[in-house]
Amino acid sequence: MDFTELIDLASERLGGAVVFANDEFFAPKENLLKPAAPIFVEGKYTDLGKWMDGWESRRRRTPGFDWCVVRLGLPGVIRGVVVDTSHFKGNYPEQCSIEACTIDGLPTTEQLTAESVPWTEILPKANLNGDSLNPFAITGDSHWTHLRFKIYPDGGVARLRVYGEVVPDWNRLKQIAAEVDLAAVENGGMVLSCSDMFFGHRHNLIMPGRAANMSDGWETKRRRGPGHDWTIIRLGAPGHIRRLEVDTSYFKGNFPESCSLESCNAVGVPLETVQAPEFVWKPVLARTKLHAHTRHLFDEVMDTGAVSHVRFNIFPDGGVSRLRIYGTIE
Repeated sequence: MDFTELIDLASERLGGAVVFANDEFFAPKENLLKPAAPIFVEGKYTDLGKWMDGWESRRRRTPGFDWCVVRLGLPGVIRGVVVDTSHFKGNYPEQCSIEACTIDGLPTTEQLTAESVPWTEILPKANLNGDSLNPFAITGDSHWTHLRFKIYPDGGVARLRVYGEVVPDWNRLKQIAAEVDLAAVENGGMVLSCSDMFFGHRHNLIMPGRAANMSDGWETKRRRGPGHDWTIIRLGAPGHIRRLEVDTSYFKGNFPESCSLESCNAVGVPLETVQAPEFVWKPVLARTKLHAHTRHLFDEVMDTGAVSHVRFNIFPDGGVSRLRIYGTIE
């Protein structure tokens, strides 16, 4: 799987933040994690210079480099990063590097910028291209909570995306809740594939909180032939499904007519096998009619034992804001 298909661990919607930058003269550090793609506005200037949609430091006149500290929204294993220099053409950094660390709790800015922080280099100094998406694969299976992003010697970066796999604290989850959302992104859930996501990304289904609007859900194009749309979700941990929530909020003229849910226990089984037509799934929720702009709560579902994956089917097409799969950890 292309690492950009994974979860952006630094995403603002997951709680990611740039907590410190040594210099942000031309453009603020907060722009670095904005969810929207960077834009360029011709002729727009501030009192400090050209307005840029990114993080931009001043021209360095002394030796050294510029840097910032990023708190990941969710701790996890990093598989790759994209350093996006879109619209930075004569003012992008020549190179960058990334270090990571794991610190429990909520360390202060002073703690994160102290010389005693045990940073580990995960991306050695690498060349950047201007006005480009610069992808870098990351190796290693350690999980991290914070990054130190360095640019050499100065300049502007529009966005930083940090793709990887969430590593939840299952011991804590078992202690604080009898049931958890086994599919939630914060609990390690992952939407592996889907039939279509023309209008809304499949990952939206398992994001935290309620959807902000119709764009914040999973939505397929209008189906003109036979069949139905579907998505396959790997649960954060195998468990027993006890109840479901299917939320069609904001989908009023484009919600699915009905839905169903199936499950399997396929730990270690390749995705190609799981999504093959002949693969056997067990029914959890029979095909059930849905309503527009509604949170559907299903407290009675079929017991299929411990499961690792689910297939969510919508008939024939449309949009769903959120899918919650509550259960007990195996």
